[in-house]
Amino acid sequence: MEAAVDFSMWALFARATLTVKLVMIMLIGASFWSWSIIIQRTILFRKARKEAEEFDQSFWSGEPLDGLFDELGPEPEGRSAKIFAAGMMEWRRSHRQDGGLIANATSRIERSMDVAVAKEAEDLQRGLPVLATIGSTTPFVGLFGTVWGIMNAFIEIAEQQNTNLAVVAPGIAEALLATGLGLLAAIPAVIFYNKLSSDSDRILSGYEAFADEFGTILSRQLDS
Repeated sequence: MEAAVDFSMWALFARATLTVKLVMIMLIGASFWSWSIIIQRTILFRKARKEAEEFDQSFWSGEPLDGLFDELGPEPEGRSAKIFAAGMMEWRRSHRQDGGLIANATSRIERSMDVAVAKEAEDLQRGLPVLATIGSTTPFVGLFGTVWGIMNAFIEIAEQQNTNLAVVAPGIAEALLATGLGLLAAIPAVIFYNKLSSDSDRILSGYEAFADEFGTILSRQLDS
């Protein structure tokens, strides 16, 4: 009676060829990389939303803007506060020593806040292209491992001149494991890329809306 073949994950990996093993290791690494980005971005976005809510309460509390800026300082920690600080710093720079205003102050204030929003957008979206790449490429990497594994399985069948299922099945199973790992890496990456991209867009929309509202307030004060 033939000994039972071990079809555990580790046994399939151990029996695979070097090329398929490298593919599997690459896919496992990509999966860990994507999950690290997912967890880190999720925590970051949650913190950004909380900071935005707290700053909105302070901004619309009726406290004078100069007092709020003095309290936060020129380099605050919150993202919304950084946009506010960028606008306030340009607002103060736009005043001459005699109390008058330098020309085109409104456009400079708006540009300063736009630059601050762009910096926050770059930071928030960091890592998302990696998720998109993992989600789009790992299925094909896994398929390459499967094709390579099946090719070697058929070569082994030809050498042994035996088409018994007990001979064929282990090689096919090892090859298909690569495709499974590719899908295991790709599916969460695609799902969370779409979710995190949507979350990032909503957060940035809030920053842009605040910048527009704040720019309108400063412009009104300039006109008056």
